[in-house]
Amino acid sequence: MQKKLLGLIFAAAAYGVYRYTKMTPEQKADLKKRGGDFLDKNMGSFGNLFGQKSTVSETSNKFS
Repeated sequence: MQKKLLGLIFAAAAYGVYRYTKMTPEQKADLKKRGGDFLDKNMGSFGNLFGQKSTVSETSNKFS
């Protein structure tokens, strides 16, 4: 059972990569925008966790 599930997950990931490579730049930009909107709506403050970059001074101010 686990081998079948692992194969199915691998096949779905490979198909997703294939579809992404066939997209136009406009479609990729739209997908990125919709993904960001989805994270903002459903994840709240965690949606910005991965895309944020902070400077060293901002990080050190958080701990003092």
